[in-house]
Parts: sequence; C-alpha cells; structure tokens
Amino acid sequence: MPLSPHNVNKFIKRDASLLGRWWWTVDHGVLWCVLTLVSIGILLSFSASPCVAHRVGLPRFFFVKRHITMVPFSLILLIAVSLLSPVRIRKMALLMFVGGLIAMVMTAIFGNEVKGAKRWLVIFGFSAQPSEFIKPAIAIVVARLLERRQRDGLFPGILLSYAVVGVFLLFLLCQPDIGMTIITIFAFLTQLFIAGMPLYGVISVVAAGISGLVSLYFFVPHVTSRINSFLHPELSDSDQMYQIRQSLDAFHHGSWFGCGPGEGIIKRLVPDAHADFVFAVAGEEYGILMCLLIILLFAFLILRPMMKAYHNKDSFDVFAVTGLAAQLGGQAFVNMATALQLIPTKGMTMPFISYGGSSLLAVSISVGFMLALTRRRYGLVDR
Repeated sequence: MPLSPHNVNKFIKRDASLLGRWWWTVDHGVLWCVLTLVSIGILLSFSASPCVAHRVGLPRFFFVKRHITMVPFSLILLIAVSLLSPVRIRKMALLMFVGGLIAMVMTAIFGNEVKGAKRWLVIFGFSAQPSEFIKPAIAIVVARLLERRQRDGLFPGILLSYAVVGVFLLFLLCQPDIGMTIITIFAFLTQLFIAGMPLYGVISVVAAGISGLVSLYFFVPHVTSRINSFLHPELSDSDQMYQIRQSLDAFHHGSWFGCGPGEGIIKRLVPDAHADFVFAVAGEEYGILMCLLIILLFAFLILRPMMKAYHNKDSFDVFAVTGLAAQLGGQAFVNMATALQLIPTKGMTMPFISYGGSSLLAVSISVGFMLALTRRRYGLVDR
C-alpha cells in the first residue's frame, strides 16, 4: 500500500501509540541511510581500530568496544529527538546553546590540552567536546531568528543571528578549532542565502571569513604550517604530509575493489586511521566502490531531508534543515577531502563512521532534528 497521507492516517488510527505515530510519519529512507552508515562505521572500526590501539599500548579491541557501545546510545538519542515537536526542538536547541557555551568556558579553564588545543572537557571520567553539541543548536537558533524576521520585518533577526554565530566563533577560535569555524560559517551563509539575504550581505560575510583565514595564516603557526604543506608538499616533511602520503597510497593500493578486509597497510602506519583517515581505510580495503557508496549515502542523507522540508513550505523547517544539512555535508566533505589531499590537512571525523563519541552523539542529534522537522508533512506534530 503506498505511503500516502490518507493511508498514514489510517495506520495511525489503528496504532495511536507514540512510537506508532512516529514510525508511520518518520522518513524511513533517512533511517535506513543512517543505519547503513553506522554499519559501515562498525565494519571499518574492526578494520582500523585494533592497530591504533596496539600502537598506543591499549587492548586490541579497546576502540572497537567503545565505538560499538556508543552506537545504541546514539540511535536511541536520534529516535528520542525525532519524536519532538518543532516547539520543543527550539527549546532544546536554546538550552543546548546556552549550556554548551558554559561548558566551553569550563573547557577553556579546566579542559585537557591536546596538540595545542583545548577542546575536551572530562566529566565523571568521560571526555566530551562541547562545541560538537552547540553546532546543531546553532542551526536551529539561527533558523528561528531568520523565520521570525521573515514574519516581522522589524525584528532584527539577521543582526541577532550574527551575534549568536559570532559568540560561538569567538569561543571556537580561542580553542582554536579552525575546521569547525569554517563549517559553522559555511552553514550560516547557506541559511542566510536561503532566507533571501541581499547579495552584498553574503559577500560581506564571505569577505570577513577570507580576511579571518588570511589573518590566521599569518598569526597562527600551525595553520601556516598546514597551508604551506598543502601548497608545497615537496618541501614539507611534517607529520601531516606523512599521513597524507600514506592516505593517497592507500587509495592507489585499494583500486576499485580493495585489497580485502584486514589486508590494509595504512592503519598500521597512520595514527588517526580510525578517525580522521577512516576514508582511506575504506578505500584501501574495500576499494573505490565503497568510497562511492559512502559519498552517495551522505548525498542522500543531506538532500532527502532538504527536499522534504521544502515540500512542507514552512520557513523555519527550511532554514533549520538547510543549516543542519550544510553542517553534516561540510563535515563529511572535510574528512574526505583531507584524505584525498583536496584541502589542507584538518582533523575532523566522518559522521556516523569515524571513531568519536561526541561526534557520533552530536550528528545523531542533528539527524534527529531533521527527522522531527520533516515528519510534519502529515500535520501530526504540533507547531
């Protein structure tokens, strides 16, 4: 039976439970896409993580167990968030934003410094990256401000959205976290463009971003080093270029069909094979075809909710889902492009696939938000 609004309402009348209503209104395609990406992540965790754990003196399956343990929690969180109404999503996002900023202040004071950056806060023995959880909240808060401005031309929605994003970027640059800064700006620009901001406004933001990057190049040593290594790899002997060279060799070694599960070499040589360079592990052991599958899955995960949101024709849904999709797509692109040497080296996890508890939980919240907002097409969720 086709899943039309009329048929959905018939099913809901038979099963009026909360989960029943959720099941018949949620986007099954996005759910299957997420489950496929999570399955690929578990598969690649078994491939890449044992060698990394052995190299740092941990039990062989330490990272594998931690990754698999986080998967059920992330999926439960995704489903729980997707059950929320748009009103509750806005409230949750505001709490996440305020609470996340407080946590980032605590991180700056008490956080652990890793490779010159303070991004991690240890709470009751568990480490978390607060900025990961602010990122989806930013998209929702900005969408609400832009939607309010669209309804009321006198409401300073754009100015307030600049302030919200600006505060977050200030905290990010203090850590520093250049990669997340760029993704946040990209998602914000996308939302402004969709909201109909005049072209000169978008150009001004782009100009400010370029000016900021130029300043970082001249005043932040590790940014200078990474960009120089990217522009002149033949003159660089840095660790970043070592990992990049191994990554490119891995894709060449894997060719179309891969060298087989467990037969890869890059995971034995690259410290971040289970996280930042997991795409190279996929390319070496499972081939270019696996890489193309991953790219197609992310394309579906990004475009499908956007199409649903545009079909709903609700401004808040469109702005919010566009921002969330831009963040998700930007994060996946940076991870893949780094492994392929298309951009300067930037450590960033691949959503649902790389090892990393904070990232996995945060992207689950993002997709949960998108699922919740696109459920509304049948008019079953309160505004």
